[in-house]
Amino acid sequence: MIKKLLIANRGEIACRIIRTAREMGVATVAVYSDADAKALHTRSADEAVHIGPSPAAESYLVGEKIIAAAKETGAEAIHPGYGFLSENADFAQAVQDAGLIWVGPNPDSIRAMGLKDSAKSLMQEAGVPVTPGYLGEDQSVDRLKKEADAIGYPVLIKAVAGGGGKGMRKVDAPQHFEADLESCRREAKASFGNDDVLLEKWITSPRHIEVQVFGDSHGNVVHLFERDCSLQRRHQKVIEEAPAPGMDAATREEICCAAIRAAKAVDYVGAGTIEFIADASEGLRADRIFFMEMNTRLQVEHPVTEEITGVDLVEWQLRVASGEPIPLKQEDIQIDGHAIEARLYAEDPAKGFLPSTGRLDDLTFDSADRIETGVEPSDEVSPHYDPMIAKLIEWAPNREETIAQLSEACAQVRVYPVRTNAWFLHRLLELSEFAAGDVTTGLIGEKIELLTALPIPSKWANIVGADSVADDFRPIEGRSEFHEGLKGFRLNNAKRNVVRVRLGGQLTDIDIDFPTDQIVRASNRLPMQSGDDGMGTVVFESGAAFLFEPFRKDAGGTASAADGAILSPMPGKVIAVDVAEGDSVTAGQRLMVLEAMKMEHGLTAPFDGVVTELEASVGAQVQVEAVLAVVEPSQDD
Repeated sequence: MIKKLLIANRGEIACRIIRTAREMGVATVAVYSDADAKALHTRSADEAVHIGPSPAAESYLVGEKIIAAAKETGAEAIHPGYGFLSENADFAQAVQDAGLIWVGPNPDSIRAMGLKDSAKSLMQEAGVPVTPGYLGEDQSVDRLKKEADAIGYPVLIKAVAGGGGKGMRKVDAPQHFEADLESCRREAKASFGNDDVLLEKWITSPRHIEVQVFGDSHGNVVHLFERDCSLQRRHQKVIEEAPAPGMDAATREEICCAAIRAAKAVDYVGAGTIEFIADASEGLRADRIFFMEMNTRLQVEHPVTEEITGVDLVEWQLRVASGEPIPLKQEDIQIDGHAIEARLYAEDPAKGFLPSTGRLDDLTFDSADRIETGVEPSDEVSPHYDPMIAKLIEWAPNREETIAQLSEACAQVRVYPVRTNAWFLHRLLELSEFAAGDVTTGLIGEKIELLTALPIPSKWANIVGADSVADDFRPIEGRSEFHEGLKGFRLNNAKRNVVRVRLGGQLTDIDIDFPTDQIVRASNRLPMQSGDDGMGTVVFESGAAFLFEPFRKDAGGTASAADGAILSPMPGKVIAVDVAEGDSVTAGQRLMVLEAMKMEHGLTAPFDGVVTELEASVGAQVQVEAVLAVVEPSQDD
């Protein structure tokens, strides 16, 4: 058995591997960049080695530094996790050439499955069904156009070296083919250094079904059943589950056997996933499920397979890499219950899924059965890496109960001031189509306006938030646990009708003319909590965070404009301020520039008016939804 393991990764997958290694008595070595000097995975490992600056291209993607770190610490093996160098055959070869154990498939297996066109040809030879299309070497525009016309529209153009949804274009009609081909090739060249493409028939009711396979160096290959990963946004998985809803025993047997044939065709060793596209227009049928690609690594969604089989896939990886056979035979692997995983991202769905970075002052998601994360309270979400904060995983005896549990877990997420997609996930899990198992890869796109509409606090959340910041901020006597930390909430408060507060930076009048005991009873029934962020009260409800601030007046006693607050769209740095208090501005005029995620964002005046408040200054670091300025509308003559 491996005695010391270096993990060539970061974040939640590094923490996940460290946990299993520790349970097996395997010492661990973390590698970290400048940005991750204090990260959870760096703190959790037995040893940690600095490998370079924050950009991944200068640290986590530099194989020579990682191998040197393994040599320096006496690590015998390297586990790549997923992403970064996990599917880089040259790195895998370099690890082996250095006399180290590569916890993954042989480099030749990675190469065989690395290009989609050659992989599909190989699968055809192995008797694995593939999507009708064109895999030829002739990459001329005329030949590709001719093949697309023969396949029939809509047709999918796909980069042969693609991944992560990049280098893919759906073409609906012949007149769009050449422009879409040029766009696809340009993106493929920039992303993968290879602009070759293949063509596939577009599946009109697609479901993404994948099979977990595992091989060892003794010639054994098993499957651990299927996962459904159809809930995707722009080809990126959002929610995954196992087993796939609507999968009958005969179809499951056929697809899982096809996956084993695929793995054996490349002498596969270790954990891998065979991905299929299913035409679900008439339900899941074996003759309408086609090979897409193979991921020659551990998948992000591997926990749902672990939950229904009771297998620790990382433990299997370490045992097989150490030369041991697979611990179980195929007949010993059974499905037990249902599991679903939701990916919690630091992003704002209401603002086009704009990434959100910064310090995690409030971080609570402990209501889920299983949580995989790489952060703790007070950690930073860095702009340099994938914005996934955690994976929330639920298991129950049946799918209906699992959905209910995960929906509640997403509703109970508390993260602030960084924005997350928790409320988006909660809405997804509440969709009737998802409950019915009527899911395709296009469902999120079809429902995007409903799913991303700006969250609005309920009546009771408004009342609790407004009352907490109103008046004199005195502590509460006799409050419930729910109201811990709320200010101004008094059981014998005098009746008030309307309280004016800032909600999300906007001036809002809230009616709180309700008996206080009703408020207490109602709020205790809601999936809602609150806390003080120093400026006001944050009320968490259904996965969303709402900031209530006390109504402020300027020195002259005039109320700030209700609809003229200029808010920071994300945490960032003010790099330019173009106006001063008292300046007259016109609609669309730039007021200031915010730098975030290596991009500049100009903030403009919403209408003609006067700048009555200016809170921003050059060089200031600001949090999301901080009020940077207020523009008061011009008065008619």
